[in-house]
Amino acid sequence: MRLEKKATVVSTSVAALLVLMKLTIGILSGSIAVLASAIDSLLDLTVSLFNYFALHNSEKNPDENFHFGRSKIEPLAAVIEGTVISLSAFFILYEALSKIVHPKEMSHMSESIFVMIASFLITAFLVAFLNHVASKTKNMVIKADALHYKTDLFSNGAVLFALGVIHYTGEQLIDPILGVGISIYMIYSAMPIVKEGVLMLLDAAASAEEIAKIQEIIESEPIIKTYHNLQTRESGSHIFISVHAVFNVSISLYDAHIVSDKVEAKIKAYFADKKTHILIHMDPYDDSEINDDEEEW
Repeated sequence: MRLEKKATVVSTSVAALLVLMKLTIGILSGSIAVLASAIDSLLDLTVSLFNYFALHNSEKNPDENFHFGRSKIEPLAAVIEGTVISLSAFFILYEALSKIVHPKEMSHMSESIFVMIASFLITAFLVAFLNHVASKTKNMVIKADALHYKTDLFSNGAVLFALGVIHYTGEQLIDPILGVGISIYMIYSAMPIVKEGVLMLLDAAASAEEIAKIQEIIESEPIIKTYHNLQTRESGSHIFISVHAVFNVSISLYDAHIVSDKVEAKIKAYFADKKTHILIHMDPYDDSEINDDEEEW
């Protein structure tokens, strides 16, 4: 099993445990902040299950129906995850505003504090693990999952702090006010996840820095006279690159192929953390005007 899939199994198991703990105490205590955290953990469980499905299918080999594989499932999963985070945030915001208008006293304070301490520690270990996997694999789904649980870590800490203040001061209004703050933070955190996923689904080009490096690699080969139609797009952990390289008309196909292989090897070494797909057209003359409107992928 790939490390990424193992990470989704771990996050799913942790989410299930947190849901059970928080939901029980949230219902008993009447705390909007704890209940909001429980709902978020329930969504975490759903998203983690979906992430496992996404990673399981995205790694399948190309077939007659999907010639380029299913790598776009990864950014699709990230968009769905970001959307789920945002929707849960709006629900929490609604519940918090309702409690401000119709105040309700909390109960089971000691149990609530204990559960939130346990949730904070468990989530902290999970975030550290997911960050390790994300840095090692550069997988977008795990990166989104790590960010998601990181927001949970901050919200758990905030809920724990608020419960402590309420316990010692008796000020119940702190609970819904914190709920408003958590919801706004969740929406703010979800936007970059959705944006990155949408850009990949729309076949956005690689970064300017990455394109500049590709150009540098191509230009480092003196046998290549010029090049044109350099196109890039990313799809999950895959990057697709195509370019027309212009050689001298007298060069043999064998020699041109050797040079193209060297360029491919250098580009793949640069994108070592991604699955790289490179298509180099070996042109005997500059046909850039003819190919200006072409798209390889």
